[in-house]
Amino acid sequence: MPIHLKRAYDAPALEDGVRILVDRLWPRGVSKDRLQLDDWLKSVAPSDDLRKAFHQADLDWVAFRRAYLSELTAHRETLRPLAERSRQQTITLIYSASHDERNNAVVLRQYLRMLGAPE
Repeated sequence: MPIHLKRAYDAPALEDGVRILVDRLWPRGVSKDRLQLDDWLKSVAPSDDLRKAFHQADLDWVAFRRAYLSELTAHRETLRPLAERSRQQTITLIYSASHDERNNAVVLRQYLRMLGAPE
């Protein structure tokens, strides 16, 4: 099963499967009931320093991606079960960033694929 990405502000759908928030901070203005999460993996979100540097444009996308992939290596054993689970169930990584192609969920999905998650 592929790993999907979805903004926290988009409505949940049955085809989302397992919904996992991958941000360190709760999405502004979204209730717990509305988000309908199965899990919140804030420990694997970008560090506060990295998140702030990217949002303040101190880091470009390439530098952010490289730094976040480096941070994710420390969470390899935490993320390996998620990569394995994605082979059997649909997983949707939920993020709150406004940019659909340049956010932490995109990098996390790439890392999960390196751990063996399906494309």
